[in-house]
Amino acid sequence: MYKVFIDGREGTTGLRIAERFKNRNDIELLEISEELRKDTAERKRLINESDFTFLCLPDVAAVEAVKLVDADNDRTRIIDASTAHRTTKGWVYGLPELSPEQRTAIAGAPRVAVPGCYASGFNVLMQPCVKNGFVAAFHPVICHAVSGYSGGGKKLIAAYEDENRDSKYDSTRMYSLGKTHKHIKEMMTVSGLTYPPVFCPSTASFYNGMVVTIPLVLRTLAKKCTAEDIWKMLRNNYKNERFVRVMPFMAEGMDEQNELFANTVADTNELQIFVYGNEDHALLCSRLDNLGKGASGAAVQCMNIMMGIDEGTGLE
Repeated sequence: MYKVFIDGREGTTGLRIAERFKNRNDIELLEISEELRKDTAERKRLINESDFTFLCLPDVAAVEAVKLVDADNDRTRIIDASTAHRTTKGWVYGLPELSPEQRTAIAGAPRVAVPGCYASGFNVLMQPCVKNGFVAAFHPVICHAVSGYSGGGKKLIAAYEDENRDSKYDSTRMYSLGKTHKHIKEMMTVSGLTYPPVFCPSTASFYNGMVVTIPLVLRTLAKKCTAEDIWKMLRNNYKNERFVRVMPFMAEGMDEQNELFANTVADTNELQIFVYGNEDHALLCSRLDNLGKGASGAAVQCMNIMMGIDEGTGLE
């Protein structure tokens, strides 16, 4: 039986990870009392007692938590759900669907960084396009995305759920307009782009779920292709994946089917890919749960891979 500690269990991601362990008999969840949850000595004890520790903390706190691992402790493996280590040397990026080699790297890693929710939706679309030569590394990529408000953390959740909330929260809320969103660095690094994408994130008045969208004008791409060619490439790329599913191609004129709701796969670990378009342009979309495949589900999937068990354990 593996001993698991969740540092920051009281947060949205920590709570979701704990929920996914409820019916598992291969895990002993190490508990920290409410009065000691910020006590460094007690956290250090539990981290070093664990086989796996999940960090569900702000970035600065996550960096400090890693320092609590004893120098001679080569057993405890860290899975960090913060932004702190996603592009840090020595950490493995926790998106196994990127390649067979990525899944192997996760399996043997002592330190794994869970991808950001927007970044997961972006990279499953863009990384294969760059890798297979459809999109040049220097291509000016634009990405729009909308997420449920739970992705903004406790403060934003409280603002949306306030019974006397400002009516502005009834509409879509665009943010990070200065192009400083914390996911941009990993979006660029993991996809293989040499320039950061123009990223336009937003939240809306639903709790969890998200859609990430990348428009492409095909005549500007590195490889002559149609939207259907890109769809075939993505379908082949993910044909053996359990949690990433490429949906049927949506050709121009199929307007009756061209609706995409952001919360359809909420509370699952599934990520769906859609390709719309024709010979001139393509619209690449991914739909996932920002709290599932975009956070807690991805974290548990990585742990399962690291344990060498069925990676869907506790996720289906």
